[in-house]
Amino acid sequence: MCTLEKRGKIFILTLTGAGEHRLNPVLLDAVQSALRHVRDESISSPSLALITTAQGKFFCNGYDLDWARSSPSRTELMNSKLQSLIADLISLPMPTIAAVSGHASAAGFILALSHDYVLMRKDRGFLYMSELDINLVIPAWVTALIECKIGSSLTRRHLVLTAAKVTANEAVEKGIIDSAHDSVEETVKAALRLGEELVGREWDGHVYAQIRMNLLAGVLDEIAERRSTRSRM
Repeated sequence: MCTLEKRGKIFILTLTGAGEHRLNPVLLDAVQSALRHVRDESISSPSLALITTAQGKFFCNGYDLDWARSSPSRTELMNSKLQSLIADLISLPMPTIAAVSGHASAAGFILALSHDYVLMRKDRGFLYMSELDINLVIPAWVTALIECKIGSSLTRRHLVLTAAKVTANEAVEKGIIDSAHDSVEETVKAALRLGEELVGREWDGHVYAQIRMNLLAGVLDEIAERRSTRSRM
């Protein structure tokens, strides 16, 4: 499902295997468990960074729809777990970097976008908000995240109202990601260099997290509202 390793002060969370890394409760729980471990380590070891990447040609191809469609409650369960995971990423007391190793679609794209920095290989893969093509409404908390992370309204329209498949080079030009690299290996190397640079600043992780949470307060508010609605049902 996923592995977590530490190189110096940088954690590397890797979605393992050659599959599509589709999000289901098992994978979401595994990633969230890894984030809890990282958070626990930050208490005694400040000035850390997290890199998230994946093996194979997919970074993450979104929800495991075959599993979810057998029951409406399964879709709601995945929604709840993804919201909790993204809230944990937003509150994580360290800089976060997504090293996108291939296709990142729908919830997989949102997982990448939830990191502070997004780096991507340019020899394979695209970013794709597929909801329009598969007749799903994008939740309010997701649109709030997209609004916070992508400054251009034209780019947001291109992503969500045309279901465009955006390559790494195009994503750099449109300000969706930070940089594009020749291969997955070069992408991870660039993420490690960036992580070392950020760790070297020796910022207080809890201050860093609070600033990020303030920047993304609208996203957290939408997630909290959704949780409150579920609790009243």
